[in-house]
Amino acid sequence: MVSAAPASSRWRVGQRVCALLPGGGYAESVAVHESLVLPVHDKVSDVEAAALVEAACTVVSTLDAADAVAGDTVLVHGGSGGVGTLAIQIAAARGMRVLATAGGPERARRCEELGAARAFDHRGEEWSALVEAEGGADVILDVIGAAALGANLRALRTGGRLVVIGLLKGSRGELDLGMLLAKRASVLGTTLRSRPLEERAAIVARVAREVWPLVPDAVRPIVHATVPLAEAHEAHRLLESGEAFGKVVLTIEEEGPTGRRAGPDR
Repeated sequence: MVSAAPASSRWRVGQRVCALLPGGGYAESVAVHESLVLPVHDKVSDVEAAALVEAACTVVSTLDAADAVAGDTVLVHGGSGGVGTLAIQIAAARGMRVLATAGGPERARRCEELGAARAFDHRGEEWSALVEAEGGADVILDVIGAAALGANLRALRTGGRLVVIGLLKGSRGELDLGMLLAKRASVLGTTLRSRPLEERAAIVARVAREVWPLVPDAVRPIVHATVPLAEAHEAHRLLESGEAFGKVVLTIEEEGPTGRRAGPDR
């Protein structure tokens, strides 16, 4: 932390912290409300902290929106992504049975290493049928969007909840309302950025209580690569290519007491 407002009582200058930003993370420095700040664990690097906070808040708020509880079967789409890798770990730590999809058998295997009971290669397997064969999902965390709408509904158990948190493959699709009614299922949407400060602060506080004590032993961010801020285009290329397993973090060069050092940007 470089500075703190005079009225701030939670944090001290020089303390290692990370924060949930409302946006504008491609920057050398940011101003953020103290209620959105979290301490960085001694065993967690600055880069790992940068990869952890927003993804953890996304996962916790999504599981809460779905009323997910221990014993539920949770299907995580994009299990190899920055949010997906954390969703697997957090859901498993909460006592949920985790299923996941990922692009390729090797990526699926790595999802299982993170705690998924089963992971399916969505490129070469009919994942919806395989999830049904596993008994279906109580909760689905979906980053795909429209293209997966029908398959997601088929994969839900009776009373299941589909939570849409991304639109990688479209924002408009057809929904079989007859199946929705028959399964007494729900389709929800949630995001962090449109929430007022009070709601984001409540999510950060919940992450502090429920996730931070699990870091780094049971929950740790997976960082695929760090990329200098000046080469942000390369970070975007990595994300768009599907090569990344986990987070891609932009870094900057900061002036420190012993010279220049690398620090996380996002």
